Amino acid sequence: MTSLRPLGSSDLQVFPLALGGNVFGWTADLDQSFAVLDAYTAAGGNFVDTADVYSAWGEGLSGGESETVLGKWLAARGNRDGVVLATKVGQHPEYPGLSAANIKAAADASLRRLGTDHIDLYYTHYDKPEVPVEEIIGALDELVRAGKVRHIAASNISAERLAASLDFSEREGLARYVALQPHYNLVSRDTYEGGLRDLAARTGLAAVPYYALAAGFLTGKYRPGAAVDSVRAGGAAKHLESERGRRVLAALDEVAGAHDAPVATVALAWLAAQPTVAAPIASARTVEQLPALLGVAELSLTEDEVARLTAASA
Repeated sequence: MTSLRPLGSSDLQVFPLALGGNVFGWTADLDQSFAVLDAYTAAGGNFVDTADVYSAWGEGLSGGESETVLGKWLAARGNRDGVVLATKVGQHPEYPGLSAANIKAAADASLRRLGTDHIDLYYTHYDKPEVPVEEIIGALDELVRAGKVRHIAASNISAERLAASLDFSEREGLARYVALQPHYNLVSRDTYEGGLRDLAARTGLAAVPYYALAAGFLTGKYRPGAAVDSVRAGGAAKHLESERGRRVLAALDEVAGAHDAPVATVALAWLAAQPTVAAPIASARTVEQLPALLGVAELSLTEDEVARLTAASA
């Protein structure tokens, strides 16, 4: 079985691929979602990432659908203790923002939908600079002390606000962020590399990157003249228009050929090899899409291959 990785300074041990829950209850119906979750856990996966807002943007949806699907699956399988469950607060239409009152109300709503008494990893989804870090950390600490949340984390936050949050936690002896969820992949490196990554490395935070496959571009299915049936096709295809995007694809093809591995697996393996990264996040709408994602757990790139991909993506 694939060895699990420690998640920063926490006591959580996670599979090297976090399964993204954004598709559950949106582009994957209940049966498809259950099938994907079953296949992921059967392969040794234990780290599922969702958010209370998923998928409020979908037609006829209002947010909370993904958590509801996950709650039904956990109840049906009776495997809550075997899953590291991560969700986020701040973007649900009925629970917007990071005020102390909202964080606590949103957490209770997430727990109800998930059908559990605790969340393993609770992220602030998007930082709200108008809310003092003292208020945010204070509310999250209350949830930890109440046993509703095991560990806290941050997504979409500046290095300055993250540093202020960590300093406050240390100073007051309150719950401290253990992980960070940045936008990070081979065609979007400046969204994490630099001050944010340096801070994560210095303070022992684990990075769990989202958009790990650049909305599907790094699966290799987007090629000149190819039509792709995906709700995200427009955003992914734009990378083909840049010289860097084409350079990255060429390097991925080369490394994938050497390993007889899917392009997506190689793109995830590059991320997994980066400093501070514990597990990239990727989602699968169907069971057929899973093997290319799960392959990251077995694929080790050479130093030369990592360097080649890094150079191509510069």
